[in-house]
Amino acid sequence: MAEAEFQPAGFMSPQVFGLPVDRKTLFSNHKDIHKKRIEKRQRKLFVKLGPLKPFLRRNEHILLVTTGYAPLSSLGNYLTGFAFSYLKRSLFVFTNLRIIHVPTTPSYNYKNSLAQIAYAGCQSITMKRGTLIVQFAKLRQIEKFKAIAVQERKKIRALLKKSIPTSGTKVQLAGRIHLCPRCGRRLVEKKFECANCRLDFKGRFTGALLAILVPGGGYFYVRQHLIGAMAAVLEIFLLIYSVYLIRDFFNQVPVNMVYLVAVPVLYLYVKITAIIHSNHFIADFIPTQRKVTPGKRN
Repeated sequence: MAEAEFQPAGFMSPQVFGLPVDRKTLFSNHKDIHKKRIEKRQRKLFVKLGPLKPFLRRNEHILLVTTGYAPLSSLGNYLTGFAFSYLKRSLFVFTNLRIIHVPTTPSYNYKNSLAQIAYAGCQSITMKRGTLIVQFAKLRQIEKFKAIAVQERKKIRALLKKSIPTSGTKVQLAGRIHLCPRCGRRLVEKKFECANCRLDFKGRFTGALLAILVPGGGYFYVRQHLIGAMAAVLEIFLLIYSVYLIRDFFNQVPVNMVYLVAVPVLYLYVKITAIIHSNHFIADFIPTQRKVTPGKRN
């Protein structure tokens, strides 16, 4: 499928909070029976999707919205586990053409970042327990989206069987592709500027440098202020404690050798973790501007 078919097509006719939907599918359960509780939940999630409106395509309509977590590398999981994945909360919008992945804050608020998974570029999409597993045609790459909301799991399985056509074609869109939050065009991995509208995004080098030099700096750079403040307090405490231990050691003052080794190692661990975390957030393309207006060049 040509990439041009996935370019923005402007605003669609309003149906639910201004977004085009398949009402029969959206508000029903996995057996196509309308349920008021399902409609209530979907409308609640739709409130978070206002910024999505300009990026929908012609003849595209929403089938389902759910919550979950963006993929996290094995190293990231090993270092912090669930504590960090909480910060990778996302909304997943299933349409008749693709899955739109919207990285969000922990309270599911939009943060000027979005990506897409085109069905045409997928070898398969499956639900195993609470994990959405997407296998792309290109290089058979696999991504896993964990903790998909229990309320939508059966519905997703039903949609995957009857409404979502995966072709397995090795097209240019075979992979999760990030989109510019201003013009909607495809962003290129590791190039932190939109080639179309020239919107700038935060870079990995700056994030890593701040994580190394400034307590909590990597988190502050990617606008994770709460965890940044917590990391800063911990780093300062460990740094000061390490300096005192090392000073006492060289002054031949009795020092617990376990502390002498463990405290500096823990400080280094916190620093390395901050660099890895900042890189994960930066990979979602965070604009340098705090507020981005879709469709406009600032």
